[in-house]
Amino acid sequence: MDLRIFTEPQQGASYETLLKVAKATEDLGFDAFFRSDHYLRMGTVDGLPGPTDAWITLAGLARETRRIRLGTLMTAGTFRLPGVLAIQVAQVDQMSGGRVELGLGAGWFEEEHKAYGIPFPKEKFARLEEQLAIITGLWGTGTGEEFSYDGTYYQLENSPALPKPAQGKVPVLVGGHGATRTPRLAAQYADEFNIPFASLEDSARQFGRVRAAAEAAGRKGDELVYSNALVACVGRDDAEVARRAAAIGREVDELKANGLAGSPAEVVDKIGRYAEIGSSRVYLQMLDLDDLDHLELISTQVQSQLS
Repeated sequence: MDLRIFTEPQQGASYETLLKVAKATEDLGFDAFFRSDHYLRMGTVDGLPGPTDAWITLAGLARETRRIRLGTLMTAGTFRLPGVLAIQVAQVDQMSGGRVELGLGAGWFEEEHKAYGIPFPKEKFARLEEQLAIITGLWGTGTGEEFSYDGTYYQLENSPALPKPAQGKVPVLVGGHGATRTPRLAAQYADEFNIPFASLEDSARQFGRVRAAAEAAGRKGDELVYSNALVACVGRDDAEVARRAAAIGREVDELKANGLAGSPAEVVDKIGRYAEIGSSRVYLQMLDLDDLDHLELISTQVQSQLS
C-alpha cells in the first residue's frame, strides 16, 4: 500500500509551508506529495496568505526534492487550455527528472471562477474528454511529427507537440463518483483511478464499474491503479486524536466514519479494509500543515506496518 500526502493549500498555505511539508514527506519515506488545484478557500477559514497556483508550486518543489512523486488531485480543466497544460506538465516533469503525475478533472467550484474572472462553462465534462485526448495525444506524438485535433471545443493545427516529458509516459489520474461517463473516461485515458472521500462500499462499487469499463475498452481491469483519498487524523491516544480533529474543525466520530481517524492500529486496520476491495494507494488529506508531528506519527506507526 502506497501512502501519499495530499494537501489543500487554498485553505491557507504559503509556498514555504508547502515546501516544508514536501520535504517532510520525502524525509519520512512517503511515496508522493500531491496538492489540490483551487484558487478560493472553502468553509470558514481565512485562507491566508491567499492561493498558490498548483503547477507553479510543483515546479518549485520539483527543484527542491529528489525522490517523491509530485502531482495534482485534481487539476481543474476549466483553469487552463489543454495545449498550455500539456506544456506546463511536461516542463515540470523535466524539472523533476521524471516524477510528475497529472490528475485532471472537469472543475466544479463555481465561486472561485467568479472570484478570479475564470469562465465557468456548462459543458465541463465534454471539455474534459477533449482535454484528455489532446494532452495525451500531444505527449504521444513522436518527435519530429505533428499533432492536429478538430474537436467541438478545441482545435489544434500542425502542433509540433513539444516539449516532451522526461518520462516516457506521464501517469494520468482520472477520478470521481460518476457511474457511467467517469469510468469510461478512466478506461480510455487513465493510468490510475481515484475516488475521493468515499466509503468502502461506494469505493468497491466504483472500482467495479471502472474495471468493467476497462475490460469493455479492451484493457485488463488490473491495468489501472485504484486509489482512495481520505482525510487523516491519527493520534497516540484519544486526547491527541481529539486535539487534531478540533484543529481542523471536525468531530472525531465523523472522521472515524468518513476518513482515517483514531489510533495507528485503528487506521492500519481501516486501510487494510480498503486494500481488500482493491485499493493499492491512499492519499492522506492533511489539513493542518503546521503539524509535522502528525506526519512523523503516520510514518513511524502506520506506514511502517503497511510496508
